[in-house]
Amino acid sequence: MVVPFDPQRFRGVARAYAARAAYAPRLFERVVELVPLRATDRVLDLGCGTGAIAIALAPRVGHAIGIDPEPEMLARAEAAAVAAGVRVEWIAASSYDLAAQRGRLGALRAVAIGRACHWMDRAATLAELDRSIERGGAVVLFDSKHPDVPANAWHAEFRALVDRCVADEPSRVLRDGWPTHQAILLASPFAALEAIAITERRRTSIDTIVARTRAMALVAPHADAIEGELRALLARHADGDGTVAEVHTSRALIARREG
Repeated sequence: MVVPFDPQRFRGVARAYAARAAYAPRLFERVVELVPLRATDRVLDLGCGTGAIAIALAPRVGHAIGIDPEPEMLARAEAAAVAAGVRVEWIAASSYDLAAQRGRLGALRAVAIGRACHWMDRAATLAELDRSIERGGAVVLFDSKHPDVPANAWHAEFRALVDRCVADEPSRVLRDGWPTHQAILLASPFAALEAIAITERRRTSIDTIVARTRAMALVAPHADAIEGELRALLARHADGDGTVAEVHTSRALIARREG
């Protein structure tokens, strides 16, 4: 089953993306080492949002490309790339446009997808990427989680609150019981899997965590309604400076062709 494509799903949430938990910089270093990525390679960040992955990889490769269907995401990505002093080619498109963009994309060494694969037709996307990724290349799925440790006690309550908001959302209901990304990859041309993870301790402000609800496509329409309850929840776990302890794991699943 596939969530129907909605090009406006992320309309209006880009401004809050800076509040999302950032990937650990060391994760990108490990991906570059393990794929490996070289100074002449072409790399695509598919469903790039505000461009965090493309911008992180751009200094390490020959040409970085970011694709996203939301104009505000791309505008913010372009501004962030300029601020970081890196060059990235931005394309207004989606995973459903990959065949049409194949000539422009060229031969890719790697395609990164960060917290976006669940919005795609995963099997069809991987089949199309098999036509664009060069021999020896890889698909890399980036995501993150909050491990079950005492410092993250607040996060279980946070998840319960936001899950309650979206319990009846059609796309959320549709994804219940879905095959995992690993299962889809194992049935694809990219069935040789290697997982890496970097776990860090951080301190994060209550304001930043509240803003994360506005960066979540399904939760954003409910963000105003739950803000008071969320702030009260976080206040129970915060220190006097208004920050909350956060243990965050940044993960990458590297998928190559077997053999």
